Amino acid sequence: MSELAEDTFAEQTEKYRHELRVHCYRMLGSFDDAEDMVQETFLRAWRKRATFQGEHGDGRSLRAWLYRIATNACIDDARRPQRVLPHQLEPASFPKEALPARDDLPWLQPFPDVLLDRAEEPDAEVVRRETIELAFLIAIQHLPARQRAVLIFRDVLGWSAKETADLLDSSVASVNSALQRARPVLREHLPPRRTEWAPAGDPSAEEQALLAKYMEAFERADAAGLAALMHEDIRVTMPPYPFWFFGREDATRALAANFGPEGDAYRGEWQYLVAGVNRQPALADFLREPGDTIFRPFGLSVFRIEDGKIAEMTAFETTDFALYGLPDHLASA
Repeated sequence: MSELAEDTFAEQTEKYRHELRVHCYRMLGSFDDAEDMVQETFLRAWRKRATFQGEHGDGRSLRAWLYRIATNACIDDARRPQRVLPHQLEPASFPKEALPARDDLPWLQPFPDVLLDRAEEPDAEVVRRETIELAFLIAIQHLPARQRAVLIFRDVLGWSAKETADLLDSSVASVNSALQRARPVLREHLPPRRTEWAPAGDPSAEEQALLAKYMEAFERADAAGLAALMHEDIRVTMPPYPFWFFGREDATRALAANFGPEGDAYRGEWQYLVAGVNRQPALADFLREPGDTIFRPFGLSVFRIEDGKIAEMTAFETTDFALYGLPDHLASA
C-alpha cells in the first residue's frame, strides 16, 4: 500500500479529467460549474494525497477516490438552486413585446460533443446519448443531490450498490432505498416517449435529413415548410429569456418573425452549421447583422426529435463557438 506519489500526481489524475467533467455536469447541469468542480476535485485530491491508499497500479482505486471527492464537492455545490429551462418557470405565452433576458436565473447549460468524445469511462460504456441529453439533465435536477448521485452511479455508470455505498459513506440498504425513490421521480419528469430515443452517439441519417430540411426552409423563409417538420405539441425555449412557446402555430410564428426586415424579431440574415451538443441534433446559428460583412456566432439550437419530427427546440445564446469546435465566423456568399 502507498500514498499517491507527489511527483506523478498530475499524470495519474489528469487522465480522469474528462469523465469527471461529465460526472460533475450530470450532477449540476452546468458546464461552467462542472469545470470548476473538476478543478476543486484536483485541488482537494492534492491536499489529501497523503491519505490516499491503494494498490500500486490499481487505477480503479484512484478513480473511485476521485469520484468520491468530485461527488462530495458537487453535493456541497448542489445546495444552490437547481438548473432550469424556461418551461419550468411559467406557462407558455406569446408576449406582445420581447421580454428581457433573465441573467439572475441558474439556466441549464449545453455540453460540447467534442469533449464528450474524449470522456471514455473505463468501467462503463462511453458516454451514452440518453444520459447526457437535455431532457435527462432537467429530469435529474428534480432529485435531491444524494439521490442524484446514487442514480448516476447505479443506472448511468453501472456501479454496484456496494461500490456506490462505499463511495458515499453509506449502506447498501440506503443506496437501494435512494435508487427506488429516485427512479419514479426521473420517469415523471422525462418525456413520454423517452425510452424510444435512439442510443447512437451521432445524429441518425433521418435526423440529419430533418436538419437539412429545417435549414432549407429557413433560407427560403418558408413558414409552412418549418411547420411541417414539427409535432403539434412542440416546445420552443430560448434561455436566458423566460418566456417559451408551445404548439406548432406559435412556434412557427416565433421563428417566422426572424425571416425578413418586416418580421417583429428580425436581426439580419442567418446561416447554419450542424453542431454537436449533448449528443443531440443541433445547429450552430450564425447571424449577419445589417451592414456587417460576415456571419458571426449567435447561438446553438438543440433539437429533440421523435418519430421523425421536432418535439422540442432549445435555443441557447452563446458566442463561445470554439468550445464546440466551430469557426468564429462564416463568410458571406
